[in-house]
Amino acid sequence: MSIDIDTARKVAKLARIRVEEEALPALARELSGILTFMEQLNEVDVDGIEPMVSVTPMRLKRRQDVVTDGNLQAEVLKNAPEAREGFFAVPKVVE
Repeated sequence: MSIDIDTARKVAKLARIRVEEEALPALARELSGILTFMEQLNEVDVDGIEPMVSVTPMRLKRRQDVVTDGNLQAEVLKNAPEAREGFFAVPKVVE
């Protein structure tokens, strides 16, 4: 499938991307390349192939699902512009 300059202009407008007129031919070529690649992917037969998260079979390490405070309060509050009594201090926004 080939994208022409008018279609590239329309796609840029729909995406709310400002594209200069002289850059439209390059954008049309890039979009055409993407669509060509998508057509190649559609030709691949994936029937009977299960989705995978890695190329090697592996299980994620399991841990107990317990709630902790993380013991990182001082390190977290170190990044705060202002902290009081172990909490982030923020300006009052509602009277």
